[in-house]
Amino acid sequence: MTRSPPDGSALARLQSALDRVGVTDAALQDADTAHLLVDAHRALSVHDVPGVEVQVRRRLLGIAVDVRVQPGAQIANPVHLCFGLSNPFGAQRVRLDVDIGEGASVRFLAHCLFARTRHASHRMRARIQVRRDAQLSIEEGHVHGAAGGIVVTPRARISVGPGARLFSDFSLLQGRVGRLRSDYRVDVAEQGLAELAVRVRGRAEDRIELNDHIRLNGIGARGLVKTRVALTDRAQAVVRSTTEGNAADARGHMDCTEIVKDQAQGESVPVVRVGDPKAQVTHEAAIGTVDQTQLETLMAHGLTPDQAIELVISGMLRPAATEPA
Repeated sequence: MTRSPPDGSALARLQSALDRVGVTDAALQDADTAHLLVDAHRALSVHDVPGVEVQVRRRLLGIAVDVRVQPGAQIANPVHLCFGLSNPFGAQRVRLDVDIGEGASVRFLAHCLFARTRHASHRMRARIQVRRDAQLSIEEGHVHGAAGGIVVTPRARISVGPGARLFSDFSLLQGRVGRLRSDYRVDVAEQGLAELAVRVRGRAEDRIELNDHIRLNGIGARGLVKTRVALTDRAQAVVRSTTEGNAADARGHMDCTEIVKDQAQGESVPVVRVGDPKAQVTHEAAIGTVDQTQLETLMAHGLTPDQAIELVISGMLRPAATEPA
């Protein structure tokens, strides 16, 4: 199903933000690539491909999106899910239901586009089911503007079935964060795998609250939570990570690094729960300024202190290629 945009100017404004993350108009015109483009509560464009069905319907206070990937489907091209606000003021409420069929494999590129917002909010409520032996990779990237007047509250409840794999990467690096409060909870069945990566950069008066919770409920289930946060000016962040090992041979790890500069404040709250003597969960956390030895090494190569710090921060926030080929 394909719909023509009712408002060409709204489409053009969102496409401008997509260009900043390397998604050209050609990608959304490709007949072999499934996509959804939503402005506030309007679906500007929807396109299915064999094996992927995207359904959209208006709700009283928002928009509902259902994405179904057929069992056994191996989707070659990434599915683009684009949510944004073309106007400086407004609100977006999205309910997202995703079902990845048994043995299927797919990659989602989720683009959250708020480059023009001055006073707005984005609320996402997602339920995701990755069925037996399926694989889902989600790369969720946010593009914000310089005003910082946006409130973003994504919440996801995810089920990873037996032998299934989930790879999730959330990044908010462009523009001011504003207010971010995320809440992701993942249940992993036997021999399943869930990897959650979060990369955020806070500036000025940004406020960041990250909550990630993985429950390793099946034998041999594995989980990883990796968080990278950089804070400057007067930005503040609280990172809460919880992993539960509830079955034999379950393995979990949490890894949090926060760099703070100026008057910024960072906090990390790791929680480990083990309910089976054969399970193992570990964690590591580091909060502080850039290592002085790193700075001196970079400055010895001709960089100024600010340039050296920027290089270290950029390296820390670079995406990690954790997904196996």
